[in-house]
Amino acid sequence: MDNNHELIIIGGGPAGLAAGIYAARARISTLLIEKGLPGGQIVNAELVENYPGFPNGISGAELVSLMEMQAVKYGLEITMAEVAGVSANGTDKFIKTDRDEYNAKAVIIASGSEYARLNVRGEDEFRGKGVSYCATCDGAFFRDKAVAVIGGGDVALNDALFLTRFTSNVKVIHRRDQLRATKILQERAFAEPSIGFIWDTVVEAISGEGHVDRLQLRNVKTGAKSALETYGVFIAVGFRPNTGYLSGFLSLSPEGFVVVNSRLETSVSGIFAAGDIRVGSPRQVVTAVGDGATAAILAQDYILSLV
Repeated sequence: MDNNHELIIIGGGPAGLAAGIYAARARISTLLIEKGLPGGQIVNAELVENYPGFPNGISGAELVSLMEMQAVKYGLEITMAEVAGVSANGTDKFIKTDRDEYNAKAVIIASGSEYARLNVRGEDEFRGKGVSYCATCDGAFFRDKAVAVIGGGDVALNDALFLTRFTSNVKVIHRRDQLRATKILQERAFAEPSIGFIWDTVVEAISGEGHVDRLQLRNVKTGAKSALETYGVFIAVGFRPNTGYLSGFLSLSPEGFVVVNSRLETSVSGIFAAGDIRVGSPRQVVTAVGDGATAAILAQDYILSLV
């Protein structure tokens, strides 16, 4: 494999794949580096209903599979490796991975985000033993069991609704008295008899004997503590950006997201950021795709400016 490219894309989610499609069609020598299988978080979505062109919806896995096929069709090169660091020397950019080192004239950072953790006692101990971050991945293991979903956004309600396929006892635990999820999801969740809500409450600990069997709860308004018996807990409290390998190199927000300007340019010339990883991203598949396409076009302009 040639380690020298005009453009390197880090991340194989919707933003990275869209960037790859545009760059490959422009006949820019492009390598996409992804640490696992392409897809990103959207691959776990059973049904994506708000992506234009699919009036009946499409599974996240199928959507990104089509994107990957399209990118490869136009000549995008994809390699599996984990990026350990990025550096620059003038117009040359260097990407160090766990397998090899690469260099390019321009880079698009599209490594997305991962599920945020609660950081409470028992979370690590019971991961895979009742603690999950993906209802579509693990929901079937909880058939006819009491489960809890922690969070109040779109992901939490989508998880809760999905879990009603397997159980009639789903509790949504939210630290506020109002949800952040879109109204249509709220309407569906409130209308679903299998879903109940526990408001103004946080989880302080997860416990059990070899497997989750209860949550220790605290009401944030009254301070009252209680226990909830449950066989599983699905944590859906947001995401954290995969930017550890960029610390000290690019400007990051206090939360770790990449700071960009209106042209998706980072603090280093010739390096762009697209999708969930950038500050201000709506974290929607359609906006990630738009970011990726825009970043690829701007990266092409940058590369041409060096000639």
